[in-house]
Parts: sequence; structure tokens; C-alpha cells
Amino acid sequence: MKDRVLIVMPAYNAANTLERIVADIPPDCFDEILVVDDGSTDATVEIARRLPVSLVLHAENKGYGGNQKTCYREALERGADLVVMLHPDYQYDARVIPAALDILRLGVCDVLLGNRIRTRKEALAGGMPWFKYLANRGLTLIENLLAGQNLGEWHSGFRAYRRSVLETLPLEVNDDGFAFDSQLLVQSVHFGFKVGDVPIPVRYFDEASSIQFWTASRYAVRTLWTFVVWFAHRSGLRKSPLFSSSPS
Repeated sequence: MKDRVLIVMPAYNAANTLERIVADIPPDCFDEILVVDDGSTDATVEIARRLPVSLVLHAENKGYGGNQKTCYREALERGADLVVMLHPDYQYDARVIPAALDILRLGVCDVLLGNRIRTRKEALAGGMPWFKYLANRGLTLIENLLAGQNLGEWHSGFRAYRRSVLETLPLEVNDDGFAFDSQLLVQSVHFGFKVGDVPIPVRYFDEASSIQFWTASRYAVRTLWTFVVWFAHRSGLRKSPLFSSSPS
């Protein structure tokens, strides 16, 4: 039986890049593209309505993590077997999607990230700012050590999942902000799923969205706190709903 593939895009003020990223997705690798708009104040919704995508609208902004919760909930309800989460900011090369899906189908990984930092030279040549490169490297090193993983980076906006992952993880209790991504990866490790990555070209430019310094700092703190919560849960000191079985 053929896998049903959904590509989900958590969109917020993506009018400058949405059409370009949709056009770059290889046409024969998916069954449906789903754009979830999180209360954009630009022309994102108008542009999405003229593209070959399904559109879900949030009446008010729910945050980056809250947007992803809707993405994955909708993907499961629409019968997806494999789900690709792709930021609509055009930082990530959509041509890698078929390769990522093949890795999931083979069972090599259950969760797959796009790794923008194959080499330092390549990342910086792609426009990644020095301070973001250094922050990414440092935080990824710590996360790999704490989680026993060897990912090239933990902070990618290109991710692919097998259905079983999204059905198992208690995603609804995750943060509604940017810490959602790190929580999901720690949860994946906790529940025994195989996490890996695939090289993906990096593209930084003026139209691409990026979080600000203080937002990034809060994200780093929340990410490291997730590991504290995880270790406390595993040791029995304090159980957390983040690492308890999903009620569904």
C-alpha cells in the first residue's frame, strides 16, 4: 500500500516566500500540502488561497509550537503515514524531501531533520550569521551529549516523521513557543524512536524569517530546562506530562 504523505507548513507572515517554497517541492513526492496560518498580518492567506495547498486558519496567533500542534493534528486526521514539516521561509531546500521520505520508508529513522551545518564554510557561505552558527554549534553539542545522540543540529525547520511518532508523543502538552521543537526531539529519544538527519543546503536572506536575540536566548534556556525535566522524570524525582504516554 502506498504511503500517504503530507507536507505541513506552520506559516506566520510568510507572504514573501510561501509561493517560492511551494513551487520548489518536487510534485510527485506528496499527496497534500497543508498550510496552517497563525494569524498573519501580511498577505500570507491571500497567497495561500491561490496556491495548490490546503489551508487552515487560526483566528488568533497561537505561537510557533501551537501552530505545529495544529499541523500534526490535522495531518493525522487526514490519514498521513509520513509527515514533512517545512518552514515556509525558504531557508530549506525542498528538493531533499524525496530523499528524507525514502529514509523513513526504509525504517532507518523515525524522525529525520535537515542538517544545515554539514561544514562551517558551507553554512557561513549560505548566509548563516556567525553568532547563530556559534550558538547552534554550542547548544547542539550540549544536547547531543545529554541525549546520547549525534545529530548535526537540533534546530532545523525541516523535519520528517513517521505517523507512529506523532501518535505516540504527548505533543499537546508541549510549549506553544519555540521550545516545542526541542521538546519534541527529547520526547522522541525518551520514547525510543530513531532520530537522524540528512544534509540540506542553507539559505539566509532578508526575506527569510528569523527569531530575535532575546527570543533565541529564551529558547536556549527553555531547551536546557527540558533536559532537567527529562532527567527528573527518568530518575523518578518528579514525573512530567512531557514524558508520559499520550492519552490518545
